Amino acid sequence: MSEKNTIDRTPDPLTVDSLTEHLRRCGLAESQTVLVHTAMSKLGWVVGGAEAVILALLGVVGADGTIMMIANSTGNTDPAEWQHPPVPESWWQTIRDHMPAYNPLTSPTRGLGVVPELFRTWPGVIRSAHPAFSLAALGPQAKYLMAEHPLSDDMGDRSPLGKLYELDGYVLLLGVEHWNNTSLHLAESRANYPGKKMVPGGSAMLVDGRRQWVTYESMDINTDDFGELGAAFDNAHDIAVQQINDAPVRFFKQRLVVDFAVTWMERNRDFRE
Repeated sequence: MSEKNTIDRTPDPLTVDSLTEHLRRCGLAESQTVLVHTAMSKLGWVVGGAEAVILALLGVVGADGTIMMIANSTGNTDPAEWQHPPVPESWWQTIRDHMPAYNPLTSPTRGLGVVPELFRTWPGVIRSAHPAFSLAALGPQAKYLMAEHPLSDDMGDRSPLGKLYELDGYVLLLGVEHWNNTSLHLAESRANYPGKKMVPGGSAMLVDGRRQWVTYESMDINTDDFGELGAAFDNAHDIAVQQINDAPVRFFKQRLVVDFAVTWMERNRDFRE
């Protein structure tokens, strides 16, 4: 969508102050620890763009609160698994041999939008060590959330998602739907359903200061039913869907959705081939 189209469909531009008030009305408050998913395109024209969105989020939770965002570098994965788009098989080994090693300070996010990409560079932000499925956080809980992100537990109990669950934190879906609700992957890691499996993967990493292509296994994730699951969750728990311009906003405890999703998946999923 062009910036002109965004301007044309925005009744009044959002500012740091007005977005702060909107977020408070949606339930955000001081001292909370919140995993944020955003879609700038739905918010309309914002004075200051992504910077203003981050300032508003940090302003609401205050110095005692923690903001966390997804910071995936999914380009740093095995090209044999790429689908959107795929690359020729003849390229695979070249990519494995020359992909820059993951660096939490410099590796860009991929496909997440301008807010997470700016947030990962924000002063004081800590980013987790997973080379493909990292998260980033700022605030008193950031160090705990980002510590020890195992290769084989990218979205499980030992990941930042699992640690957010331990802290009884929150999820904010700001302009996105449950398709983008990454906490549902934590539920996938906990649920038992037919066809659940681990799959091989790899990433370029620094090992003892030297670049290496490291192979590992991770959970085979599937988002095909996240829309149906999310609708069932909203209905079961009367989740209010508020609005900021064209952006639907949902705000809820992470434990609530993870616990619901585990039960739902065990009742409804069957991925046997």
